[in-house]
Amino acid sequence: MRVGILTGGGDCPGLNAVIRGIVHAANERFETYGILNGWKGMLTKDIMKLTMDDVEGIHILGGTILGTSRVNPFKDEESKELLEKNYKDMNLDALIAIGGDDTLSVAAKLSSLGYPVVGVPKTIDNDVSNTDYTFGFHTAVNVGADAIDRLHSTAKSHQRVMIVELMGREAGWITIEAGMAAGAHLILIPEFPMTINEIVNYVNKRMKDKRYMIIAVAEGFKPTELEQVVADKSSIDAFGHIKLGGIAHYLAEIIEQKTGFETRSVVLGHLLRGGTPTAFDRILGTRYGVEAMRLIKNKDFGRMVALKGNKIISIPLEYGVATKKLVPFEYYKLAQLFFD
Repeated sequence: MRVGILTGGGDCPGLNAVIRGIVHAANERFETYGILNGWKGMLTKDIMKLTMDDVEGIHILGGTILGTSRVNPFKDEESKELLEKNYKDMNLDALIAIGGDDTLSVAAKLSSLGYPVVGVPKTIDNDVSNTDYTFGFHTAVNVGADAIDRLHSTAKSHQRVMIVELMGREAGWITIEAGMAAGAHLILIPEFPMTINEIVNYVNKRMKDKRYMIIAVAEGFKPTELEQVVADKSSIDAFGHIKLGGIAHYLAEIIEQKTGFETRSVVLGHLLRGGTPTAFDRILGTRYGVEAMRLIKNKDFGRMVALKGNKIISIPLEYGVATKKLVPFEYYKLAQLFFD
C-alpha cells in the first residue's frame, strides 16, 4: 500500500517529527512517499520514497524535509482535474496532509470527492478548531517569551516603550502566552480590539510610575478606529490572505507622537517558526504521525488527528476547518490582571 505524505503552508517546528512518526509507524505492508513542496508537488508529481534511513534524526530539525508551499489546487477546474489525475498516476492508496486551515481545507475537499485522506493539524498560531494544541506553537511561544525577556533590560535602561510584534493573523494565542510568560505590560490581540486612546492611557500611566514599558502585539491586531495595518496590500496568497505586518511600527510612531516617550518596535516574524522544536513539540508531532498512520491502517479516512487533554484522538476533517479557535475572553481577562 502506497501512502503519500505532504506538508503545506508555513513551516513550523515539529513537522519533521510527524514525518518520522508516520514512517516508523508503517510496517512492511505500507510504503511511504513524500510529496515535495505541499500541494504544488501533487500538481507536478514531485515524489520521493521515504525509508527509515531518510528520517533518521530528523525530529530535532526545524522546517520540513519535504518542502512546502501555499498552492491551492482547487483554485480552478484545471488544477482540480490535474490534482485528481496525479493522485491516481502516482498510485497512491492514501494521503496524509499535514498543515493548517488552508492545507486541511484542501484535504477535506479531496476527501469529499472520495479520495482516501487523513489530516494532521499544523500551525504555530494554534488556531485549528477542535484540538487543544498544534505542534510548533509551544516552540513559538518559547522563542517569543525569550525575546521579550531580553527586551526588558534595554527598555528599562533607556526608559523606553518597546513594542514587540508577534505572529497571529486572527488568533492571538502566541502573543498572549509569550506576553504573559515574559511579563509584557500590555498585550494586544485581534480578538479584543482597543482604541488608540486606551493604548495611550496605558502607556502614560505605566511610564509615569515605572519609566519603561513592554507591549506585545499580534500582527493581526487592529485598533478599533483604524483599518487593518498590512505589509503589502497587493500581496494576496492562493487562499486569499493579504500579507500582514507593520502594526508595531505604526503604534510606535503614534505612541511617541501622542506621549512624547521614546518608543521602539521589534518584529519577531519568521524567527518564531524557525529552528529546533521543543521537546513538547517533538513528542506531540511524533504522536500525531503515529496516530495518522494508524488511521490509514484501519482505513479510517476523512479524519484529522487531534489532542484532547493528553489523549490523541481523531475527528472528521471538516470539524478541524469549521471555525478558527480564538482566545476566549476569560483567558484575556487573566492577562489583563498584569497590565500595569
